[in-house]
Amino acid sequence: MTRQKATDRPPVFNNLIENYEYLGLPVDLIDPKNDFTIHKLMDIHGELPFKSCVYRANFYSFLFIKDGEGRYTTDDLEFNTKPNTIYFTNPGHYKSFEWYCLKEVYLVTMSESFLKENVHANIFEEFPFLLAETVPARVLEPAVFAEFEPLYLQIYKEYFSNSPYKNKIIGNLFVVLLLKIKEYFWEDYNPIYEGNRSSQIVKNFKRTLEKHYRELSTGKAKRVFRAQDYANEQNLHPNYLNNVIKTKTGKSVSTWIIDKTITEAKSLLQNSATPIKQIADQLGFAETAHFSNYFKKYTDTTPVLYRKHLGTGVS
Repeated sequence: MTRQKATDRPPVFNNLIENYEYLGLPVDLIDPKNDFTIHKLMDIHGELPFKSCVYRANFYSFLFIKDGEGRYTTDDLEFNTKPNTIYFTNPGHYKSFEWYCLKEVYLVTMSESFLKENVHANIFEEFPFLLAETVPARVLEPAVFAEFEPLYLQIYKEYFSNSPYKNKIIGNLFVVLLLKIKEYFWEDYNPIYEGNRSSQIVKNFKRTLEKHYRELSTGKAKRVFRAQDYANEQNLHPNYLNNVIKTKTGKSVSTWIIDKTITEAKSLLQNSATPIKQIADQLGFAETAHFSNYFKKYTDTTPVLYRKHLGTGVS
C-alpha cells in the first residue's frame, strides 16, 4: 500500500502525529500532549507493503529493528533495513520509508525540548553525534543489539504508565541508551568530518548555535547572536550561510535562532527557579515585556502562564 499526496514540495511535520495523520496511519497510540513517542510499528502498519511520500521531519527519530525488512531514505542516504539495525536521524531532513515485513521494530521520536528537559541539560555536549547531519544506519551483532533491547522495552513500558515521573524515568533510561549507542558505534565519531563543504557549514552552525545558547544561559555571553554573527564565525556572507542552512535543513538561520530561543526559554522556565526577568536577561532581551511578547508569539502562551501550567509557582 502507498500513501502519497500530490504536492508541489515535500510536507513538513513538527511531530509524529502530524506525520502519521498525513500518511493515513493511526495515531491513537500516540500521546498528543507529550513531545516523546515510542511504539511498535507492527501496531501502526496494519497492511503491508507500505510506502511513504517524501517529507521533512522536524523531530528526532531512533529506529530499533530487531526483525523487519524495508528501506529508508534520508536526503541522499538510502539503505535496506536488516535485523539488529539501529538508525538515527535529527530534524530537518528529506525522508521517506518503505516496509515489507514488520515483526519487531520500535520507533522512538522526540523534540529537542524533551531532550534538554528530560534527558540531559547539555545534551549536545555529552552526545555530539546528535548534531551530525546524516548518520548511516548500523547493523550490530545480535549479542550487542540484545544490550539495547531491554532499555527501549522498559522505555516503552514507562511511556504507557500513569506515573507522575514518567518523563523523568524515560529521560534517564534514554541517557543509558544514548551512552550505549555512543559506546558501540560512535566512539570514534569525528563531529567535524561530514563529507562535503555544505555539510561542514551545517555542522559548524549547529555547534556554534548550541555553544552560544549554553553561554547565554550561564552568563558567559550577554548578547544574542544574529545571522551575521553566525556567518562571521565561518567567514561567510550571511546570505550564503542562510542559503546553505535553508537548503540542507529546510529552515532559515532566523528560524533556527527562534526555535533555539524558545527551547531554551522553556527549559529554564521548567527546570529552574530563576525569575522570569532574569531568564529574559540571560536570553538577551532588554525588557521582560519584550521577552513575554516574543514567547507568546511563538507558543501562544506567556512565560507566566507556561510556568503556572507546569506548577512551579515561580514568577
